[in-house]
Amino acid sequence: MAWLHTAARTLGGLMFLALFGVFLIQIAARFGLNQPLPWTDELAVVLYLWVILWAAAFMVPQREHVVFDLVWNSVGPRARRWMKIAGHLLIGGLAAMAVPANWDYVHFMRREGTPVLGLSFQWVFLPLLLLLLALVAHSLWGLWRAWQGLDLEAQGPGA
Repeated sequence: MAWLHTAARTLGGLMFLALFGVFLIQIAARFGLNQPLPWTDELAVVLYLWVILWAAAFMVPQREHVVFDLVWNSVGPRARRWMKIAGHLLIGGLAAMAVPANWDYVHFMRREGTPVLGLSFQWVFLPLLLLLLALVAHSLWGLWRAWQGLDLEAQGPGA
């Protein structure tokens, strides 16, 4: 499982590096050569979308997300367990309900392409589907851990 996490982080880093490279090419062409390149704008937008959604799905650990933990820290382990179960059911359930419609949309968009590079919109919008699937998987794992009574300690700097 560790190699999978390393692969996801490496791929995310490579996508960010590609985004940075495209951005530098765009700046050099626009301001150095006074010749803007339309493909750099388009590729930068696509890479930005992929980087953000990929990182949210596979790279940012749960403990790094912003949380409102005032209520969490004021209740005991039993209430925390049920709060965690309810939260995972809500997030995972909503993501699971959204998967079929998002798949239909992503699959439908294979017919259209980006204006300059002609990239299929299926590939442009795919990371949203990956994010939803990751949310479902994370919620299932979180439900199992909450049911086992794990991860119920206080959170935040004052904990």
